Amino acid sequence: MASYIVRRLLIGALVAFGVVVVVFFSLYLAPGDPMSLLIPPGAGRATKEVVDQIRAAYGLDKPLHVQFFLYLKQLARLDLGNSIQTGRPVIDALKARYPATLELGAFSLLLAILISIPLGVLSAVYRNSLPDHLLRVLALAGMALPNFWLGLMLMLLFSLRLGWLPASGYGGPFWTWEGLKHIILPGITLSAPSWGLLVRLTRSSMLEVLGEDYLATARAKGLRESTVIFRHALRNALIPVVTVFGLQFGVIIAGATITETVFAWPGIGRYLYQGIVGNDFPVVRATVLVISIGVILINLLVDLVYVAIDPRITYD
Repeated sequence: MASYIVRRLLIGALVAFGVVVVVFFSLYLAPGDPMSLLIPPGAGRATKEVVDQIRAAYGLDKPLHVQFFLYLKQLARLDLGNSIQTGRPVIDALKARYPATLELGAFSLLLAILISIPLGVLSAVYRNSLPDHLLRVLALAGMALPNFWLGLMLMLLFSLRLGWLPASGYGGPFWTWEGLKHIILPGITLSAPSWGLLVRLTRSSMLEVLGEDYLATARAKGLRESTVIFRHALRNALIPVVTVFGLQFGVIIAGATITETVFAWPGIGRYLYQGIVGNDFPVVRATVLVISIGVILINLLVDLVYVAIDPRITYD
């Protein structure tokens, strides 16, 4: 087990380095000069000279390969640089915003799990019936609808028309009433693609397990059908479903960029969007790197959870 964890961490480090390389060099292919944001319209030569000094301070006047090695030295010191727009350390902004994104991501994933597993089991048990067909269409719709469209429609219905829930903003932790009201709409929006996929996957996995001989043996022993389904069938059917949980974390975090922007949620997804729009290189590089590391660690954690679900799985 220890050797597997070390091997996965090394692979994760290589993936993170690859992300650093791709993001660093791809940003220079984007149009626009981030330093131009610091020059007010109609500014004179003196202001442009100041901007040139700032460009030198950020190392943007050096050759590209030199900038890259300087950036690696920064990362080695855990220095993510300063925002071009605000001049403040990016790491401080990420520390302030990351809890909000983790909270929204955890709530969305929890919502997806609580919705998808019961619906997937129901769809499998009553396969080829009307409820099964309706649930499959609903799952497909959840996967197909764009996040921004779904978010705007939910906002229009529940906030502007009915007035039940706030349209935007952060109301505190979701275990408080005010926080729960603020997180419901972005949580539903962000979780829709995940629970749509998980419903279909749970249904498919359950259908494979329901035909196994050991379930017939359990029924022959007089066990109730609910016990056979939820204690014996579901436990084995969940193994491939749990595999996808880690992947869905990455999907949720990536989708958070759009969802947080639509609902004005103060997380790193919205911060990333602001960095992209403003050509703020340090913000974009640091945010993508932090998100990548989070996804890598979550996937490692999911791999380790396999053993708890099925002791037959080993990593030796």
